[in-house]
Parts: sequence; C-alpha cells; structure tokens
Amino acid sequence: MRAHGRKYYVPARATVILEKQVITGSIVALVTPMHSGSLSIDWSSLEALIEWHIAEGTNAIVAVGTTGESATLSVSEHAKVIEFVVNKAAGRVAVIAGTGANATAEAIHLTETAKAIGADACLLVTPYYNKPTQNGLYQHFKAISEAVEIDQILYNVPGRTACDMLPETVIALSKLSNIVGIKEATGDLSRIPLLLKGCVDGFAVYSGDDATARELMQMGGHGDISVTANVAPKLMSELCAASMNGDIERANELDLLLAHLHSGLFVEANPIPVKWAISQMGMIENTLRLPMTSLSKEHFNTVSAAMHAAGAI
Repeated sequence: MRAHGRKYYVPARATVILEKQVITGSIVALVTPMHSGSLSIDWSSLEALIEWHIAEGTNAIVAVGTTGESATLSVSEHAKVIEFVVNKAAGRVAVIAGTGANATAEAIHLTETAKAIGADACLLVTPYYNKPTQNGLYQHFKAISEAVEIDQILYNVPGRTACDMLPETVIALSKLSNIVGIKEATGDLSRIPLLLKGCVDGFAVYSGDDATARELMQMGGHGDISVTANVAPKLMSELCAASMNGDIERANELDLLLAHLHSGLFVEANPIPVKWAISQMGMIENTLRLPMTSLSKEHFNTVSAAMHAAGAI
C-alpha cells in the first residue's frame, strides 16, 4: 500500500526518502506462449521468456494482461499463469497480475486469487463493452479496492474497451490507499500533467503506449507497461532508465531505434504482431486462440524490418 515516504525510481534531480519501493521502469506486458494444435499453454517457453526478461533488465512483468490474451484464457488458466510467473520470478522482479473484468464481482474474484497466489500488484482494465459512466467507474474500482488488500493499478485503454476513464475520476480514485497507479494508454500526453499534479503523492503514472512512452516519462512518469519490451527488453529497459534519469539525449537515441517496433507491433491488433515477432526469434510458436488469428503475410516485411532496426534479429 502507498505510504508517506514511499519512493519510485525518479530522475536524479528529485529527492525523496525510501520507505517502500514502487514498481517503475520497463514493465513487460508478457505474451502467453501456446502450443500449436492443442492451443494449450507452453509452460517451458513461458519459463524461458521469464528468465530472458530478467537477464535483459526488465524491471517487472505483467502476467495475463491484454497482450497475454486474458480474453481467451479460462479463469483456471488465468490463475495458473499468474502463479507460474510468480513462482518462476521468485522475487527477482515484481509480478503484476492482470485481473480486470467488465463485471465487478469477477474482477474482485480474480484480484483475490492473484493476492492469494502472491502477486505484487494487480492491473485492472476499465470495464469493457458495458460503457459505464464516470461514477460507475469510480464505484467499480472503489469496490475492488475495498474488497482486496493488494496494490492496484488502473488501466485506461479506450481504444480497446470503448470506455475512457477521465483524469478527474483517476484523481478521485488515487485517494484510495491501495490504488497506487495508472497505466494510461490513450497516447494523449495532455492528460499527463493533470494526473501528475492532481493525483495524491506517491501515485504512479505509467505509459501504456510505447510510441509516446519516452515523452511521458520525461514529463515525470514512472515507467512503461510495454508491448515492445517483449521483443527488445534490453533496449526498453535502457530507454526507461534514461528517460527517468533525465538523460534526454540517450533516451531520444534509444527511442529512435525502437520507433519502428512501436508502430510495427500494432499493424494488426495486439498481440497478433508481437507473437509473430517473438516466433521469428525462435522463442515461441506463432499460436493464438480464436478469434485472434496469425499475422497477415502483407505485414511480414514491416514487422521484420522493425525488428532488424532494433537489432532483435
């Protein structure tokens, strides 16, 4: 839970006192590898990805977020993947469990499960399809906060949910002690100063949009919950560190290397391109569950060129 004196990884010019470390930096929204044919979860490849990310400097892992195909995993699989990632990470990096749902009771259940498993925090997407009001959003997240004593990170991605949580709602929710941050994935940088100024002290603002993550962090944000990090974890870790430490020249240089990946990994709906990319690196099979399908051949060259530009292949 947030407390006075809690610290995040911040630019060197800032001074705060460490009490409890806030999750910051490059946070990979990890894919969920699957076997072709059976479509079952590929546990050995998942373990290899976890070890690779830790070795490459990824600061934290999101298990079963949007990129992890939460929409097509059963509740049982959802819990098993979170537990597997928690056990294999073994405290070396923080694990954030994706536990959002469009029914408040289901989100509470998933969040309770993640806490029991040992996740460090939960990532809760805004309810999708229902299109609740701003008051409905506030009451939804307040109910989860009151029901489960675990750090909770809000997730606003209206491009996928048809639901936009406005800054004033986030500011109100930031006053709840175990709502500790937001993944803001609109790409609208005009919101960031409002959040940084309006939310309570110690509330973390993360990018959920790789293309604008550098700018968000240079404005005072606290990290990037990243799709690009699946393909180029070392560069993303370095980019986040440079951006947050005020090394503008290095951050800009790294972001330029990654720019084509930031766009190329979204030529079709996430995680279609990123799974294809990781399969080209020989780390997973290019397997998704319906209604998600494999990357269209017309996009192969675009994604491949982006990977070459970033030195991923």
